[in-house]
Amino acid sequence: MSEPEDELYSEVHDGDGPPLLLVHGMLASRAQWGPNLDPLRRVATPVVIELLGHARSPAPETPGAYHPDRYVERFERLRRSLGVEAWSICGQSLGAALTLRYALDHPERVVAQVFTNSNSALADERWRQGVSAGMEPLAARLRSQGRGALDALPIHPRRSRRIPAEARDALVADCALHDVRGIALSFVHTIPDSSVRERIAKNRVPTLLLVGEREERFASQRQYAEAHMPHLEVVATPAGHAVNLETADAFNAATAAFLARV
Repeated sequence: MSEPEDELYSEVHDGDGPPLLLVHGMLASRAQWGPNLDPLRRVATPVVIELLGHARSPAPETPGAYHPDRYVERFERLRRSLGVEAWSICGQSLGAALTLRYALDHPERVVAQVFTNSNSALADERWRQGVSAGMEPLAARLRSQGRGALDALPIHPRRSRRIPAEARDALVADCALHDVRGIALSFVHTIPDSSVRERIAKNRVPTLLLVGEREERFASQRQYAEAHMPHLEVVATPAGHAVNLETADAFNAATAAFLARV
């Protein structure tokens, strides 16, 4: 079981509905949800967390703390601390891999789930092998070169050209808070084991996938989900990877309508 020092930073935003857990992806933070919070508060009580090593969350040195199964444990403890029997969940990118895993492990605790483009969540074995081989050299570079190597990563939010400037600036500011060691451990011990591709046929939870169609590499994962995942609805938007930021109005409207209906 996780130790208290492994607990995630979390915020609960007042809202007019049941709790909704929001989980961001790599190199993001609570700022990932800035344009979404107010619209979602009309139908839910947003609960925002930050992943290990990211912004305000701790960066434990134990590699096992970063395994996806440990995140499931932490989500469950957070739910219990809120005193609710069940809640809704929403994941973006790597966060989607973690929320999907949680829903598969604890379907009785999830009223509904929403997720966006996530190449890790539905990755096949070939992808996993390639990622596993590449993550350790990347982590070694982060450990040896420090923040300079982190700032040079292609997925650093400062390189995004599709998300609104205000959201990008907030994400860039939070990147300065990331713990480089924690990010390195996340690359090695969270991402490679995050896929739930072989399990999604057992999904029991009403699910909404909001697809950014401009990210072509996600097309095959979308097709796999549509073919194999029960209880799935799909809404497409003209976004890239960061659907909830690039097409915030569409994301907010579709998510709010889905949660209100379910």
